[in-house]
Amino acid sequence: MSASFAFPPIGFGPGSTPPEGEDGLQYLAMPSGVSVYAAHLPEIDDPAQVRPALAFLTGLRDMASQWVPGLSMLLKRDGLDAATRAVADDALGEGEVSVLLEDAAGRIEVQETVFAGVWTLRALSPDPTQPAREQMEIGAFPRAVLARAFPARPAAAPDLAALATEGVVNAPAILTELLDRSAAWHPGRAAHVVNLSLLPHTPEDLELIARVLGRGGVTILSRGYGNCRIEATATPHVWRVRYFNSMDTLILDTIEVAEVPEIACAAREDIADSATRLAEICAALAGPDA
Repeated sequence: MSASFAFPPIGFGPGSTPPEGEDGLQYLAMPSGVSVYAAHLPEIDDPAQVRPALAFLTGLRDMASQWVPGLSMLLKRDGLDAATRAVADDALGEGEVSVLLEDAAGRIEVQETVFAGVWTLRALSPDPTQPAREQMEIGAFPRAVLARAFPARPAAAPDLAALATEGVVNAPAILTELLDRSAAWHPGRAAHVVNLSLLPHTPEDLELIARVLGRGGVTILSRGYGNCRIEATATPHVWRVRYFNSMDTLILDTIEVAEVPEIACAAREDIADSATRLAEICAALAGPDA
């Protein structure tokens, strides 16, 4: 029997909303924090500081404008004095992608600037008496990191049947697929992605997958609409890629066989755009009389 139009529907009218002054309905926080590029000029007290910093930034601009896919272009920054470094760093800012590599040869810290495809690299030796080496790189992703992302000698293929214990269901099939794709990988081959979020698996499956693939030396954090955490495994060209929303909830868990996951790379169009923006920064720093 349908309700009569003579009476108001349930949930409306007096008593259906909190009295004035009391808290109303509580909603989950909406996602936020998406960063967008905004041109930034450093504040200059001494115009003389601009000249060496402008020369450095002009070099970056020229490199970015000449970049083509597959090329990696380097510019040392070890010789910059403190004032020049401060002006250049202020102009370059910090972008969305950070990279950390740690292995027996030392540590490399990488920070993408606000100009996509323009990276700041800082290499530290295991010997604390050795000074850090710093350089800029123009490219889709820093080559120095990729050269040391995985062990020089991969481990021998394990006997997956012997490793399967109670609770293991789909790990042997997933690992067989990943190890086969890893062995067959070659430059230019399309990425192969296994979506763990869509596959049935047990905690024992995940533990076995992590144990067999091992842990590499590279961790990448891409901060955009939420976070993407990428870790190199000890298996060549195999990466664990996990996506989190702005509330730090895991929303997608994948394993990718590729040179480097595309989410961490700058596209050709991005680097071309960075060259244009660097040109604008250089023109502004040079002033109207340049």
